[in-house]
Amino acid sequence: MLGMTLLAVPVTSLYGALNAFLTLGLGVNVSRVRTKLNVFRGDGGNAGLIAAIRAHGNNVEHVPLALILLLLAELCGGNSVALHVFGGALLVGRLGHAFGMLKNSPVQAAGALLTLLVQLGLAGYVLFLRPWG
Repeated sequence: MLGMTLLAVPVTSLYGALNAFLTLGLGVNVSRVRTKLNVFRGDGGNAGLIAAIRAHGNNVEHVPLALILLLLAELCGGNSVALHVFGGALLVGRLGHAFGMLKNSPVQAAGALLTLLVQLGLAGYVLFLRPWG
């Protein structure tokens, strides 16, 4: 390809795809709830629709940063086991947060905390890998 080297990033690809399925599922859920309630603009003040919208939106807000950090760690030579731990924890955290949002469960807070810890851990790990040197 015109002298370019393609790099495989299998760990980021795996967790990117799995998180994409989660985001798509949450988006389909918003459409399902909207159709059920016949509310196609806004949230109609319905708590269930508000929760569905926020579960999807929150996932869209947090997953990209975590995946970018995971990609950076992988490109900087991060350990495969560590990358899978971060990627798996991200997915578990996002699933827990979404479930908690939709079912009004305290697991939402645990999922949010785990997501933030993954983002913090990945940011630190990228710096530990010294991408500048």
